[in-house]
Amino acid sequence: MLKKNEGIIFFGTPEFAVPTLKALISNGEKIVLVVTQPDRPKGRGKQIQPPEVKKVALEYGLKVVQPEKIRDQSFFSMLRELNAEIGVVVAYGKILPSEILHASEKGCINLHASLLPKYRGAAPIQWALIRGEKTTGVTTMLIDEGLDTGPIFLQKAVQIDDEDNALTLSEKLSNLGADLVVETIKKIRQGLIKPTPQIGEATYAPQLKKEDGRVIWSLSARDIFNLIRGCYPWPCAYCFFKGERVKLIKAEVLEGKSSAPGLIIKANNEIVVSTGKGLLKILSIQPEGKKEMTAKEFILGRRINEGLDSFS
Repeated sequence: MLKKNEGIIFFGTPEFAVPTLKALISNGEKIVLVVTQPDRPKGRGKQIQPPEVKKVALEYGLKVVQPEKIRDQSFFSMLRELNAEIGVVVAYGKILPSEILHASEKGCINLHASLLPKYRGAAPIQWALIRGEKTTGVTTMLIDEGLDTGPIFLQKAVQIDDEDNALTLSEKLSNLGADLVVETIKKIRQGLIKPTPQIGEATYAPQLKKEDGRVIWSLSARDIFNLIRGCYPWPCAYCFFKGERVKLIKAEVLEGKSSAPGLIIKANNEIVVSTGKGLLKILSIQPEGKKEMTAKEFILGRRINEGLDSFS
């Protein structure tokens, strides 16, 4: 005789998924298994490090598995034998096959960091910033076999501030999303919500590549400002100064008439650069192989000719 369907199988990997796992635990949910990515080399020393979700799961004494391949019949069988009530997926990092989606009684709920159908894909937080959105949010949905195309349970919106970058906005959304997942599960059990089809035009947020961070100075100061925010902490917006690659960490938009794109018009305690439209004040910068520094510190180590030298 089969046991009653109960418990949650949690799929997640990075720091973004940790608040949801902790919220489920603190809400008294039974986590029967945590599925996360294998340990990987990280940092300059390339030391093997466990995913953030694994660290937290082990602290709470949860069972953890880290399959190299998820399309494996033995893995499917293990999930089915758990007879779980529901799967919860938060930034796991792989597209789940049908066998996994149907291994739990109520299927798999996904927390996505956008207001679907906007910004389907791997990097919704980054692209929302890069494209200058003023609001974004989180969505819980029932996963189907498409790319973030499943029907929606609940959504919550949040304002994007000028001070936000991908790191700070991710923290906001991960905490907001954790509460939304708990609320979603509660309302599903109470029969108060059913998944409804996504409505509106879909947009996409593909995984960022290093080259996506290249600054094009003919764009407006606002567009470059948004790129810097969206690309921090990875891959970071970058450009070149006299052949030296530099990352732009923090900046602000200034009012003023622009001239040649990339031209440094001020380099006295601060760096002000002309763009295709408007001026950009660089606040923090990181030369290749060096630590992040202020614009003033960058100027002190270099001879910069105002009105002659440029970023490219």
